Amino acid sequence: MGIFDDVVVNAKSAAQTVGKMAGQFVDMSKLRINMAELNGEITKRYQELGRFIYEAKKAGSADEAELADQIAGIDDLYAQLSAVSAQYASMQDKVTCPACGKKMPTDSMFCSHCGAKLENAPAEPEEAAEAVEKAEVPAEPETTEVTIETEKTAEPTEEVKTEKTTEE
Repeated sequence: MGIFDDVVVNAKSAAQTVGKMAGQFVDMSKLRINMAELNGEITKRYQELGRFIYEAKKAGSADEAELADQIAGIDDLYAQLSAVSAQYASMQDKVTCPACGKKMPTDSMFCSHCGAKLENAPAEPEEAAEAVEKAEVPAEPETTEVTIETEKTAEPTEEVKTEKTTEE
């Protein structure tokens, strides 16, 4: 019965590991959905702000209190997005470069993109959320730049010359 017991213990251990990884995947998916919803809400608020400013300029009067409220609402959404992004990044076990913003593995000492020195230890999720709350919210929306690189290989090409011979 010793071998059977070992098999049962190993199967339980594997099932627990798979369950834990599936739970983490679900949590990360929820965070991604939350980030997408926040980005959508930010876009919606920018449209409302633009419409408000347009109508105010057209009418010749602007309600500064309403304008300040709309701007504060957008800033709050950015703070929420930063907190969710920090939580998502902590779940990925990656460190963000302070100079260029690229994601690097936690064991990296320097950024492979710009060469800046990275922090040795990633911040705890609670500390990251507190740091986000204390940080200033950017005035303009952040954009993510996507670069697609293709590898170019130069292989020599052979020219095949054919000679036509006519036999008469």
